[in-house]
Amino acid sequence: MLKGFFHVPKAVNEPVKSYAPNSPEKAAVLAAYKKMWNEKIDVPLYIGSEEIRTGNTRNMTAPHDHQHVVGTYHLAEKSHVEKAIANALESRTRWANMAWEQRAAIFLKAAELIAGPYRAKINAATMIAQSKNIFQAEIDASCELIDFLRYNVEFMTQIYNDQPKSDSAVWNRLEYRPLEGFIYAITPFNFTAIAANLPASAAMMGNVVVWKPSDSQVFSAKVIIDVFKEAGLPDGVINVVFGDAQMISETIFASRDFAGVHFTGSTHVFKDIWKTIGGNIHHYKTYPRIVGETGGKDFVLAHPSADVSQVVANTLRGAFEFQGQKCSAASRAYFPKSLWPAIKEEMGKELASMKMGSPEDFSNFITAVIHEGSFDKLVSYIEQAKKDTDAEIIFGGNYDKSKGYFVEPTVILASNPKYTTMETELFGPVLTVYIYEDAKWNETLKLVDETSEYALTGAVFSQDRYAIEEATVALQNAAGNFYVNDKPTGAVVGMQPFGGARASGTNDKAGSALNLLRWVSPRTIKETFVTPRDYRYPFLGE
Repeated sequence: MLKGFFHVPKAVNEPVKSYAPNSPEKAAVLAAYKKMWNEKIDVPLYIGSEEIRTGNTRNMTAPHDHQHVVGTYHLAEKSHVEKAIANALESRTRWANMAWEQRAAIFLKAAELIAGPYRAKINAATMIAQSKNIFQAEIDASCELIDFLRYNVEFMTQIYNDQPKSDSAVWNRLEYRPLEGFIYAITPFNFTAIAANLPASAAMMGNVVVWKPSDSQVFSAKVIIDVFKEAGLPDGVINVVFGDAQMISETIFASRDFAGVHFTGSTHVFKDIWKTIGGNIHHYKTYPRIVGETGGKDFVLAHPSADVSQVVANTLRGAFEFQGQKCSAASRAYFPKSLWPAIKEEMGKELASMKMGSPEDFSNFITAVIHEGSFDKLVSYIEQAKKDTDAEIIFGGNYDKSKGYFVEPTVILASNPKYTTMETELFGPVLTVYIYEDAKWNETLKLVDETSEYALTGAVFSQDRYAIEEATVALQNAAGNFYVNDKPTGAVVGMQPFGGARASGTNDKAGSALNLLRWVSPRTIKETFVTPRDYRYPFLGE
């Protein structure tokens, strides 16, 4: 083993490229998009050193052109999941014993591969697979993923550097061991960065992983796999399986060596996972770590002192970027009666300027929602709002799935502050607005806090510092990420650790050392230099 106290490169946030007309990055990503659009890839299971093609496949299509097939992926059977577990456990000893700086180098190299030769490819894959416009792809698949990899390496060294006090007679040391067993990573469709970070953060701390990406994200997950392989991640450290989520999870949770789950997805699924783990608790070798970031019903609250243009611009960004398919997306808004006419007028103008279509056309701000199930769910709520007497669609409300799953940015005005779409997570481009009386600011704070079961993100807009303080205190449990005069989306790794509580998850703060601490099991080592040879203490001299 090498000798030395090594220092990793200082983590810096990756600059976001502009993709302006005639820029080299725009040309590169469009060329990558066209190439990947016209190819058909075949994605196997990755178990140990093997690429397994089961022959039982599903097509991968683009949400904005759902008849266009860009590839297929192979579905696992139970035996493949069991094999993935076995390969992970077989790889564990060597990986866990690898010097931390060697693990760090792998993920630092992965960050540089994404920053350079893979940037256009991973962005294009995210545009195709998840229908993100180029800016949303850039801040996710490139910048946030690079930031996760760089900062997690730095956080890892900070954790290892946190040591207990010693004195001349006793040397106390704290060893941060990987968990005993394997980690199960379940990742969502909406962020390529999250899909990579959930398995990678656990692996970085010396753990082995079985990773199940979302069926709707396999196309860009393949690029992540390619990057990790080129970066030198050993076979068996992260094993990748696709297919029936229930079967895969049941097989994983039945293993005595299951040591933890890293999850991002729906609240309902996460609660079922927690229940299953609890039911199996007597079977496990150790208490599994349960880390999850789940749903959100995120709010924008404007005080009567707020700047109207700031409120409108940031509400529209927060609600409709990536078609509202972010757990942090603004989906309920509370505006004061005195500002509503101006807000409504400006909102209408701005919404009318938003273009919708394929992400290949850089003039499109809005693209498609992820799949037909999501489309149909959103349409059902929109149609119900058209019928209900306590709600009115004031902007949008149109949709079309003939070519792609397109839902127009829709704003519902609710006279009932507990109307269904004020409380229910829709995960799409639907914002519900409630107008409150200016004099009822304090009552509205209470309403915001009590309306939703979730507590992920929220934003307050005000030019009155007393009002900002009142909102910050009153809403302290309503959002794990709270924004003042900014949209409730766009947390940056290393700057705004991300996560919420209540039904929004375990609040283990991705993008900080707090998350990495969940993937280690500390061991205290006390070494005494001069050991006593007599059991008698001085008080026995009486």
